[in-house]
Amino acid sequence: MNTILVWSFAAAQMLLALAMACATFRMLYGPRAQDRIVGFDSVYVNAMLLLVTFGMRSGGSLYFEAALIVALLGFVGTTALSKFLLRGEVIE
Repeated sequence: MNTILVWSFAAAQMLLALAMACATFRMLYGPRAQDRIVGFDSVYVNAMLLLVTFGMRSGGSLYFEAALIVALLGFVGTTALSKFLLRGEVIE
């Protein structure tokens, strides 16, 4: 692999980990419930992108499948939490 490409992947993974740490802080210490849901949404998007960069770096397909599962579960979780905040119940 090219040296510039290796450094680019390393920099992207470090910045995604930093973004994930900031979103985790927002999720844990958000002043309102809406801020916590946005933090959760950002955490799962950053986790998905981190898995994609690991997959691109290693060349394995397992990381891409894991990223797809994280994306699907994160979307369902965000939708359920948002519906709970709007109506007070998830299943009508």
